Amino acid sequence: MKVLVVDDDIVSRMVLMHLIDSCGKFEILEAEDGADAWDQLENGLRPAICFCDLRMPRLSGMDLLQRVRADGALGAMPFVLVSSATDRDTVDQASGLGASGYIVKPFQGDQVREHMAGLTGSDPIAVAPRAEKVQATLLRLGIGADRLMVYLGGLQSQVAVAGTDIAELLERGDHSAAHVRIERLHAGCLTLGLNGAAETLKSLPPGALDADQVKLALAEVVRSAMHQSVALKRNGEPS
Repeated sequence: MKVLVVDDDIVSRMVLMHLIDSCGKFEILEAEDGADAWDQLENGLRPAICFCDLRMPRLSGMDLLQRVRADGALGAMPFVLVSSATDRDTVDQASGLGASGYIVKPFQGDQVREHMAGLTGSDPIAVAPRAEKVQATLLRLGIGADRLMVYLGGLQSQVAVAGTDIAELLERGDHSAAHVRIERLHAGCLTLGLNGAAETLKSLPPGALDADQVKLALAEVVRSAMHQSVALKRNGEPS
């Protein structure tokens, strides 16, 4: 089974290829940017799934996704965008163009395994973010699906802003203020039933914070919110 990894950064490409390799036996192919990937696809490459960086020279991940979805022979291929961007506009654009998923850098094994599960026949529930069932959240909050979708989008926007602010606070050594921002996000996760993400934030050490560890925790919040948004769109139950 062929998997295509597209990224102009060779280190990121190697890390992602290693995580994919840990999911099972695959023929992993690589492209140095979107243009290289498109050349391979035009020449007959038919991968079972494509993991593609968002920002690249010559042809971006969004542009490549647009071409793939417009091609009759490639349109149904699972296409997962990879980026460090967590802002709402980027996520909405990826969804609107038909991305199958969105992985936030730095990579986590569970994020990759979730997308590979459908190809290997394993159960994707085992690697999905732990969260309250969507219908239970709606009943508990006494709101409709449209309102919950707005709240989930709002949380993602808060994470994007908080990520920048917290990084600056940690650079200044103001760990106390960083914890205050994290606690607000923790409360938001609990309110929206994102229990696994809330636990991830709560597991951060009470004193000095590691910037990379915080970034991973915030990425998990985004992943969990996106997963619930997809579940809400599909059938109201986490997939």
